[in-house]
Amino acid sequence: MLEGLRDAVRKFLTGSSPYEKAVNDFLKDLQVALIKADVNVRVVYQLTERIKKRLQEEKPPAYANRTEWFLKIVYEELVSLFGGERKPNVLPPKLPYVIMLVGVQGSGKTTTAGKLAYFYKRKGYKVALVGADVYRPAALEQLAQLGEKIGVPVYGEKDSKDAVGIAKRGVEKFIKDGYQIVIVDTAGRHGYGQEKALMDEMKAIKEAINPDETILVIDASIGQKAYDLASKFHEASPIGSIIVTKLDGTAKGGGALTAVVVTGAPIKFIGTGEKIDELEPFEPPRFVSRILGMGDIQGIVERLRSVDEYQEVEKEMEDVLEGKSKLTYRILYKQFKSLKKGGLSKLLEMIPGFGTLFSVKEEHLKLGEEQIKRFLAIMDSMTYKELDEPSLIHNRSRMRRIAEGAGVTVDDVKALVRQLETTNNMIKMLKKRKNLARLFGRYISSQ
Repeated sequence: MLEGLRDAVRKFLTGSSPYEKAVNDFLKDLQVALIKADVNVRVVYQLTERIKKRLQEEKPPAYANRTEWFLKIVYEELVSLFGGERKPNVLPPKLPYVIMLVGVQGSGKTTTAGKLAYFYKRKGYKVALVGADVYRPAALEQLAQLGEKIGVPVYGEKDSKDAVGIAKRGVEKFIKDGYQIVIVDTAGRHGYGQEKALMDEMKAIKEAINPDETILVIDASIGQKAYDLASKFHEASPIGSIIVTKLDGTAKGGGALTAVVVTGAPIKFIGTGEKIDELEPFEPPRFVSRILGMGDIQGIVERLRSVDEYQEVEKEMEDVLEGKSKLTYRILYKQFKSLKKGGLSKLLEMIPGFGTLFSVKEEHLKLGEEQIKRFLAIMDSMTYKELDEPSLIHNRSRMRRIAEGAGVTVDDVKALVRQLETTNNMIKMLKKRKNLARLFGRYISSQ
């Protein structure tokens, strides 16, 4: 999907044009790639205008490469377009929970109803299905087959044309029987261009069952029609979230994905195949990384963000060295979270002058990733007071409580205590050397 984006990124990173020209060329390539992928023209224009505005109003930090900084902005705006950084909240906020699936014929609602039921059943919920599509031949039979396959009951009335009544009776029955999640499959018989009757029926069902969430199901290949279709559905009844189906079978799909812009509803799931388990929660950062064609793009973003964290810890280490504050587990925690590996050697590198004034064997300073994970778990088990007052941890009963909370041994807690003490000793020795250097400098100048 969106193949042109990968080419645009590759061209931008490997080209020899001056920066300003390269940026303008990239934005043109971005527009072309998105429009070819059936993203609505208005959405494309709004996206590129936001990127241009940020380029004018924001300046790259001194530590950042301009090229990488620009890609970070593109990445962040694309992620924002597809729903933002946060992970979708796919679990019901309350029980029982009624979900109503809406969409036009051919969008894959019935298959999606089965996939959704299977997803929630695997999460441990008691799930049921209601077949309220009374127009499509064999719709109820298809739903019943899916229900039997995954072990989920299905309510339907074979010869009835009362879609509203079926939905109401089915939901009431399953709620009364103690089912936690009830998924209602509705009709989409009216097709594109004849949506009024479909919208009227959807509104009537919604009023009858009062669903906790209405999910719009859109076929990834729908293209530009998605924008107007999503608008009409949303006007008829606010959409809570979106499921994009058949995303694996189209090179386009941008139109369906940007339906999120119209409704303001997040894309909750995407269908990635025909199998019953091929429905996955939609995560915009992961998706954008994939369509840009580089695992590195997220690496670039994380690296630029981590520099901010690194500089914060570096400033705290300067304050420790100057005696303005003391080294605590809270500072150590931030260091491990921002650097992840390298351990003590990386922490000491943050101390101004350490590299030139002090020499320690690397093997004495390195920490493995597993050790760092244990240390982070231990510090997660500490109280705020313990994080800020390291001397409290020397109490054995505290060590035992912290170890149990972190799922480690008391010896692991002792190892962290030694880590902090070793770092403190290094800092003390560095302070002495710096003081000696200062005194020696004064002595020389006085001669």
